[in-house]
Amino acid sequence: MVSIKDIAARCNVSAATVSKSLNGHRDISQETRMRVCQTAHQMGYLPNSAARALKTNRTYNIGVLFVDKTHSGLRHEYFSTVLDSVKVEAERLGYDITFISQNIGQRPMSYYEHCRYRGCDGVVTASIDFKDPGFLELVESDIPVVTIDHVFNNRTAILSDNIKGVRDLVLYIHQCGHRKIALIHGENTSVTQKRMASFYRTCEELEIDVPEAYVRQAFYHDPRSSGRATRELLALADRPTCIMYPDDFSFIGGMNEIEKAGLHIPDDISVTGYDGIYLSQVLRPRLTTLRQDTDGLGREAVERLVEMIEHPKTALPRQVLVEGELLEGGSVKKL
Repeated sequence: MVSIKDIAARCNVSAATVSKSLNGHRDISQETRMRVCQTAHQMGYLPNSAARALKTNRTYNIGVLFVDKTHSGLRHEYFSTVLDSVKVEAERLGYDITFISQNIGQRPMSYYEHCRYRGCDGVVTASIDFKDPGFLELVESDIPVVTIDHVFNNRTAILSDNIKGVRDLVLYIHQCGHRKIALIHGENTSVTQKRMASFYRTCEELEIDVPEAYVRQAFYHDPRSSGRATRELLALADRPTCIMYPDDFSFIGGMNEIEKAGLHIPDDISVTGYDGIYLSQVLRPRLTTLRQDTDGLGREAVERLVEMIEHPKTALPRQVLVEGELLEGGSVKKL
């Protein structure tokens, strides 16, 4: 392995000069700095992470806390794209990522203990039970934490603009002539609360009456529960002309129930999804949905976290809204 001393010998300068050149110190001439850096690159020099940690008091390691209730893991289409963006942005800024859990081998430990064990400079959290005592211990600790899609006690949060997203969908459905609009929502989370409030508020502005029977609860990323809710909506004497689903994947359960009832999309009933995953765009008819900016969510989360890590005295808690995009498919009939 190439060392600083090897580079110093090749360049005929001191080890201190090499160290300063590699770290961009201004008391080294630009000519020397460029020669040292070029030589280091040619020799395949890589800085020692342990040495860098001692010098900077940082490990350049970001923890990722992701607990998926549906047990889809990294196969979860929406969160996998968010986490991929987290990985790309972390690497761009010179950080590695470590997935945080409550177990190391056979040894149980809290999220906080795992972060300390791995020396995480900070943590990005997504899809977690925000009432979990283990999470509360972590977020109340001295480790910087950024949450995705949840606001917690004046901490920095990166939020998909669910209020605008649902509003855009309802406005589009209304423009297509629909007045009987049903909503299947996910479990009771801050995301669900915002979506439901936006749904009712937008319908009220448009003077659309929403019968209580038109609003059904299911679970995110769960076709079975959405299928059950769809079956209940189709059984109504005055059934809706359009059903909004909590996410694109859950729509599959609704699609199966609609087909079982002998109905066709969008001729007999219209539907919309949410998330804009790849699956939604290969279905026929193509699903009208709201594509969330997963790249933007992951990128913003890492940028804000690194700001907290590297500038702890000046970084302020903030809530960053990331807008999505309406994807007009062929699943909403123009009445």
